Amino acid sequence: MKVVRFHAPGDVRIEDMAEPTPGPGDVKIRVRNCSTCGTDVKISKFGHHHIHPPRVMGHEIAGEVVETGADVTGWAAGDRVQVIAAIPCGTCAECRRGRMTVCPNQESMGYHYEGGFAQYLVVPAKVLAVNGLNRIPDGIGFAEASVAEPLACVLNGQELARVGTGDDVVIIGSGPIGCLHVRLARARGAARVFLVDLNRARLDMAAALVTPDAAICGTEVDPVDEILKLTEGRGADVIITAAASGAAQEQGIQMAARQGRISFFGGLPKDNPIIACDSNLVHYRELTIVGANGSSPAHNAEALRLIATGAVPVADLITHRLPLDQAIDALGIVARGEAIKVTIEP
Repeated sequence: MKVVRFHAPGDVRIEDMAEPTPGPGDVKIRVRNCSTCGTDVKISKFGHHHIHPPRVMGHEIAGEVVETGADVTGWAAGDRVQVIAAIPCGTCAECRRGRMTVCPNQESMGYHYEGGFAQYLVVPAKVLAVNGLNRIPDGIGFAEASVAEPLACVLNGQELARVGTGDDVVIIGSGPIGCLHVRLARARGAARVFLVDLNRARLDMAAALVTPDAAICGTEVDPVDEILKLTEGRGADVIITAAASGAAQEQGIQMAARQGRISFFGGLPKDNPIIACDSNLVHYRELTIVGANGSSPAHNAEALRLIATGAVPVADLITHRLPLDQAIDALGIVARGEAIKVTIEP
């Protein structure tokens, strides 16, 4: 079968590989869609400490069951499924407390196991053990189902930041994650949602699809001043930094209303992870700063439900659909910010 395989930083190849065979507790699927994200680009350029090459890339996976292991029950050939990316162990102290997103033993598709940029994929028994293989509801396609994985991460972030009815919400970063944050915030009852980005072209492309209440270009105006104007000086209830930017995190603190919540959703480069925090703002305004890291199997199931019910539309966010032999081109499109969501159809 054809696969997209990481060999070393800067060395990603489309090549042939033997079709996999499931073990007794595994499920083999025919991959129908595996969508791309900025993490795929980072892996292609820099590698990842959990990836021991060669490794098939791709972790936003949807497809149909073609074969089940001898010990597997409840699944059959033809079932349409979405696969979690982050696999918690299900047994550690954090998992037993329901904190599966911070499982210290977490493994991942496309990192520890072969990923979805392939014609076929074996879903390991560990995924089934934590209810990480989800049935795709009727009425949504494989491409939409593949977006459930990033939406699950967005859902985790907004739950932690307590986005709710009547909130003014700022999303900093207008990539695919930022767009999903805008739509989910609306679904959770936000009063107004503002979208901020430094790149005018990318901001305009995103705003045309998700129609925020205001689209603010950070190279043209001061985002903090603009948010304070839009909120009559009060500030925003929730700020989500959907960008790998320390400056965005610092601005998020400055534009927060009293008892506001700031989500550091996007991680920072490892060689520059330190920001300046005005501790008095946090103290006197009673601010909450919260991290967000991935998603749980339950978040993936809920994300599929939100897509299927139309609460969070995603089909129009998929701006590019490319075959497997153009997957390396797809990474370039993502890296250049020329698309919202790019999906690969093996």
